[in-house]
This record gives sequence, structure tokens and C-alpha cells, in this order.
Amino acid sequence: MRVVSLVPSLTEAVAVSSPGALVGVTDWCTHPDPAELGDVARVGGTKNPDVRRIAELRPDLVIANEEENRAPDLAELRAAGLRVLVTEVRDLPQAFGELDRVLVGAMGLERPGWLSDAEAAWARVTPAGEPRPAFVPVWRRPWMVLGRDTFAGDLLARLGVRNAYAAHAERYPRIPAAELAAAGCDLVVLPDEPYRFTAGDGPEAFPGLPAALVSGRHLTWYGPSLAEAPAVLAAALSAAG
Repeated sequence: MRVVSLVPSLTEAVAVSSPGALVGVTDWCTHPDPAELGDVARVGGTKNPDVRRIAELRPDLVIANEEENRAPDLAELRAAGLRVLVTEVRDLPQAFGELDRVLVGAMGLERPGWLSDAEAAWARVTPAGEPRPAFVPVWRRPWMVLGRDTFAGDLLARLGVRNAYAAHAERYPRIPAAELAAAGCDLVVLPDEPYRFTAGDGPEAFPGLPAALVSGRHLTWYGPSLAEAPAVLAAALSAAG
């Protein structure tokens, strides 16, 4: 099967589960290492894929995501006669289900071992104590945070972090920094993607508030990284004090 992936985490999932199946990926697909991917075409970004180039690759399947990719681009791919599978991932169980749908249902693979390992790893998670109220910026200038129904928010909840904006009407609301600082939280969680927060870029906006710098790949990707995500994220949260 020839597959084009327009979602970085699904690129990794396919590459690990069926080496050689990928014929096209986005410019944002960083895992596995480009050297491991081999001679795979780059077909633009997640928001601006080169539809003509994708069609030229003659894929049997194009995999996309309703949040990462734009509906007009997906419609154009379908109009070109391509089979497009669009995933929706709002929480961990849905992520496992969608990975199974892509790899086993659409690609006809045997269920990969890493997927079972990831399910087992998350089944062992038992957060101790009361949930810790926090907010989770995903962008700066303007400040945007996790709101309702997000995959990353669900992972954090399972690790004992209560998203202060989980009931917000928007999924990624814009909240001024001053309002965030006054939200009464015990913690700010700063991932390194999509905005690359670092020790010198992010924590200084919220003086006196413990900041957990976490791996965006382990917080927001649904793929092989899920197997180690509980341990990686728990360690980063613990280090914040």
C-alpha cells in the first residue's frame, strides 16, 4: 500500500508499523528521523499541502485529521479521486480507536505491538492526591491555551492535572497573560510545540508560578510515543515542584 500522511503523529505510526508504506509526508513530519524515512516526498505543510504533488504520488490512501488539516484541501484531494481517511482525536480512548482504524482497518496491518504497549502503559497510570489546577499555553503572541475537548487535556487529566479552562466554550481560547496569572492555578504547563516554550521563553510571564516544561510530542502526538508518554510527562510535571 502507498500512503501519504498529512499528520506528523500518524506519519510516525505508519513508519514504525509498516516501513516502506509512506510515499509522501508533510514538512512538519519530524519522526522518525528523515534519514530513516528514506526517499519519501515532502508534500507541503499540514495547512497547505500540495494537492497536485500528492496526486502524482498515486497513493492508495491519504490519512488526515479534522483538526490539523483543512476541509477544502481534503475535498480537493477527494475530487482528484484519492481515498482520504480523516481521523478525529479528542481523548485517549478515541486516539487508540483511530490508530486501530488507520493501521488495521484501512491499511490491513496486524495490530502493532507498540499500540498494545501504549494502552497498557496508560492503564497503569494512577495519579495520587487531588488534581492540580493548571493552564496550558500552546501559543504566545497572542496567548492561547488548551480549552475543552482536547487530547492533550485528557492526557494531563489522567496524570493528575486539572485544566482550568477545560469547560471553556472554545477548544483553544485566547486568554491574556494577566488573566492566566490571576486564574488561581498551582502550575503552568508549557509544551515545546506547537509554540516552542523553553526555560527562557514562557515561565517569565508568570513569575512565582511553578512551570512544567514538557515534550509536545509526548503531550499532543498519538502514535508510538504514547507508550513512553506517561513516564516522560509525569517526570516533567514532578520536576516543576
